[in-house]
Amino acid sequence: MAVIGVDEAGRGPLAGPVVAAAVQFIPEKVPPGIRDSKKLSENQREKLAPLIKSQAIQFGIGIIHEQEIDKKNILQATFLAMRQAMGQMDLNSQRILVDGKFVIPNQAGNQTAIVDGD
Repeated sequence: MAVIGVDEAGRGPLAGPVVAAAVQFIPEKVPPGIRDSKKLSENQREKLAPLIKSQAIQFGIGIIHEQEIDKKNILQATFLAMRQAMGQMDLNSQRILVDGKFVIPNQAGNQTAIVDGD
């Protein structure tokens, strides 16, 4: 069964966007070297990006900029970025693994929150 994973980056910086990505792979076919992107060098991420895009069943990216983060808060902006990423995908009966303590509010799908699920 294919699984969708959702994670964010950018919650730590004081200035800059929060970015979320959702990617669907068949678990047995996840390309090697793909783990927590925050632990990879920029060069490693750039090398893996084309591989991820070519091997993924589908993927989506959401970006929320500083102005929107200031209007909401970082948690709500993160959820919004995740919903944007998920909105680019077909979620029909898919299992969704969300990195973090919370599932994504107002998001359809069979979600499971996984702390340290990078």
